[in-house]
Amino acid sequence: QVQLVESGGGLVQAGGSLRLSCTAAVSTFRLYGMGWFRQAPGKEREFVAGVSWNGDSTYYADSVKGRFTISKVNANKMMYLRMISLKPEDTAVYYCAGRRVGAAVSAHSTVDYWGKGTLVTVSS
Repeated sequence: QVQLVESGGGLVQAGGSLRLSCTAAVSTFRLYGMGWFRQAPGKEREFVAGVSWNGDSTYYADSVKGRFTISKVNANKMMYLRMISLKPEDTAVYYCAGRRVGAAVSAHSTVDYWGKGTLVTVSS
């Protein structure tokens, strides 16, 4: 079983920025398509961003386009989500997601592995 571990969440003021990180201690990390989801209180988990195994292809939810940037660094076994211009509505638990094939994660149905999540709180 692949364990994905997130870090980097916290409390930030509206307009601020954060960088989330995700890693997994497996030699096959470089082969995985990955992505981020989030779940706000009382809402369903939603797709945020996805990246292909080599980082060449990226996808974003409309709500975060232009503000969030996903990247993957296979040499370090790391995936990142850079978030700028944060809004209170971005407040959620953010989950790292991975899949056994190289295409980017794009929906719940494409996810094989989940992290436990990291909380991002944006104050107004």
